[in-house]
Amino acid sequence: MQSKRFTGPIVAFMVVFGILAIVTPLFASDTEKVLYGFCTLSNCADGQTPEASVIFDAAGNLYGTTFDGGAYGLGSVFQLTPGSNGTWTEHVLYSFCATTNCDDGTNPQGLVFGADGTLYGETTTGGGNGFGTVFQLTSGKGGTWTEKVLHNFNFTGGDGYYPYTGLIVDAAGNLYGTTEWGGAYNSGTVFELTAGAKGKWKEKLLHSFNDNGRDGYAPYDRLMFDPAGNLYGTTTRGGSSGAGCGGQGCGIVFQLTPGTKGWTEKVLHSFGKDGYDPWGGVVSDKAGNLYATTNAGGASGCGAVFKLAPGTSGKWTVRMLHSFAKDTNDGCAPVAGLTVDKAGNLYGTTFYGGLYNDGTVFKLTLGANGKWTEKVVHNFDWSLYVKDGTSPGAGLIFDAKGKLYGTAENGGNYDFGAVFEFTP
Repeated sequence: MQSKRFTGPIVAFMVVFGILAIVTPLFASDTEKVLYGFCTLSNCADGQTPEASVIFDAAGNLYGTTFDGGAYGLGSVFQLTPGSNGTWTEHVLYSFCATTNCDDGTNPQGLVFGADGTLYGETTTGGGNGFGTVFQLTSGKGGTWTEKVLHNFNFTGGDGYYPYTGLIVDAAGNLYGTTEWGGAYNSGTVFELTAGAKGKWKEKLLHSFNDNGRDGYAPYDRLMFDPAGNLYGTTTRGGSSGAGCGGQGCGIVFQLTPGTKGWTEKVLHSFGKDGYDPWGGVVSDKAGNLYATTNAGGASGCGAVFKLAPGTSGKWTVRMLHSFAKDTNDGCAPVAGLTVDKAGNLYGTTFYGGLYNDGTVFKLTLGANGKWTEKVVHNFDWSLYVKDGTSPGAGLIFDAKGKLYGTAENGGNYDFGAVFEFTP
């Protein structure tokens, strides 16, 4: 079982086209602040190692998960509430492994809100079969939250297992996600969960990935819907790159299209010499273009940012927008996907690199000549005096005022992770 906290570039491939100039100021204007550093409480009862992104509710509170920590050491769901003086207060809503044999799940990942305010998420491990769960958290009187397992993943019977990604919700309230392994070929799945009578949920496998030299396998990040109802995502391995990436394939970008006979998968791009290990998912702009990152590869082995543009014949054109530069002040090894602002600029994080090799927040801007320029807008720095977060491995989100929020797996006051705010 893989964990993104151990990822990083391994082998550098040959130089490819489309590399852009890096603009990295020596002393960038730093408008980032840590909202909360984990492991403030004894035995990290407030959580530690936040691996997933945070989300907002309508009142402006932040919600997220920690992979470890909590009352039982195996993960938590938390809420951060803003105060009038600019401080944020953390509340642990649920600690996992609260039941016999950890049937409620362990090591949670990203959250999503349903239309009624219910929180939905996944645990990578634990549950009734030990291979992960989909769960819901419902708020009650007195600020209490009740957890319920909606689905227990299983190693047998063709089900998927080890869901590392977060969920997405459609307009009807159905949940969609991926598992890193399992399915018909033990190469990962895309699944749908639908609510039924008496509160029971039914799982349906939409696609089983196949390590056959064409399809991808081992999906990691969450899916994305387009306006037509198609699903998009990435896999960290597989594709048609042949013997590349140690013979395991370098990963793909895929599309799933619904039809009367089920869902049909189409591989939009197989990574290879241009980059590999696309741990993050895809995002789209208003024109329907897709954007993705790779954790490794590119000109120096530190990963790259790509654009996939749809064509009239159903073919997609792939262009590298930026190749992260090794041994410079640029970032290295992006784990998460990207975020698009209203102007079409791209924001993201890198797990390593930057001035202090503790990771970065970067921005990509499209110029009048059609070229994209990258700028490191924040260098994470867990030093004796700063106590910033380090190793940001999750995507960023915007608030209504244009501020960005994210998590860092390490760093903070006690080096067990942090939630941060960044003002562009």
